[in-house]
Amino acid sequence: MSPTTILTPGDCRLSILMPCLNEAETIESCVRKALGSLERLNLAGEVVIADNGSTDGSRERAEALGARIVPVAERGYGAALRAGIIAAKGDWVVMGDADDSYDFSQLASFISKLEEGYDLVMGCRLPQGGGKIMPGAMPWKHRWLGNPGLSWLGRLFFRSPVTDIYCGLRAFSRAAILRLNLFAPGMEFACEMVIKATLHGLKITEVPITLYQDGRSRAPHLRTWRDGWRTLRFMLLFSPRWLFLWPGLALFVIGLIGMLSMSGGPLAFGPVHAERNSMLVSGMLMLVGYQAMFFGLFTKIYSQLMGLSPEDTQVERWFRLFSLEKGILLGLLLVAFGGSLLLIAIAKWAVVHFGSLSGDELTPRLVIWSVVATTLGIQTIFNSFFISVLGLRGSGEVKG
Repeated sequence: MSPTTILTPGDCRLSILMPCLNEAETIESCVRKALGSLERLNLAGEVVIADNGSTDGSRERAEALGARIVPVAERGYGAALRAGIIAAKGDWVVMGDADDSYDFSQLASFISKLEEGYDLVMGCRLPQGGGKIMPGAMPWKHRWLGNPGLSWLGRLFFRSPVTDIYCGLRAFSRAAILRLNLFAPGMEFACEMVIKATLHGLKITEVPITLYQDGRSRAPHLRTWRDGWRTLRFMLLFSPRWLFLWPGLALFVIGLIGMLSMSGGPLAFGPVHAERNSMLVSGMLMLVGYQAMFFGLFTKIYSQLMGLSPEDTQVERWFRLFSLEKGILLGLLLVAFGGSLLLIAIAKWAVVHFGSLSGDELTPRLVIWSVVATTLGIQTIFNSFFISVLGLRGSGEVKG
């Protein structure tokens, strides 16, 4: 089939998609290699250029070779790819940068995995995944810090079976990826695809590839620290457990241990004595950690309501056990416990006619426990009301 033949979605098997912003130096080489792959693989397909506003003749050069141009007004790597995926006619899509750093003539391993039934086939440039990085192809901070570090976090946070989460050369089922509702406009789009594919249970695998030094004379669009932070931020927002729950639980437990250890008097560590001020700090850690854990639950529920993450059976089980009344009851018990401790402290203070408590180690500590317990109770009541509202909206009883 000629590359200039007009294809309809029904007879197009593979779309080779490239985001483009002023890639005149390399776009022709990439398009030629992509068209050659379609011919060698004997697949009906197309080359799609998602043009993000090129002014250097990139789109004209690609179009002259038979590529289809999809103009994308919204700037950004993710915005261009998202528009390109929507516009693609193929059942499968191979995406890769148009800077000639990826060899579009070597796509057979990707197609083989798609034929085996995988939904997402990631390329792997890193040697630990069997890939190869040619001299000068990747800055040291990307090779040794950014890509391995972010990939490791992806495996830790989401159990993504991917060694190179930022690899730009990948193949996937167009229908499966469209169901993920990807939205990131920038470089974090690459990680969003892997994270959501993992969370939604898509079949994912990797194939080793070689990364070549790109053919551009200008600097790349990627900004190391800015885009790295945006990706890390995205991962944390999609992982309430690691952003809120585990840090919150750690703070709460540390604070609780400190409060219990200093309840009867100063805690000695050699020449260091932890006094009431240290107990106050421990109480603060308990309060902050407790609220952070609730924030993790809020975020998890909200992300499901907004369709950002799939349904979580653990959250559903928790909702079946939880009720507003139970939350209010627990909160009132904590408030009552705190109030009782305060009354005991006041009674002990009254014994000295509300005078100096010098030498009394217990009464100030009872007050600290009273404040912490009462605050925990009030937090519990308010948080229970908020969770109840989220639960009502999720069940359709409240229309937003």
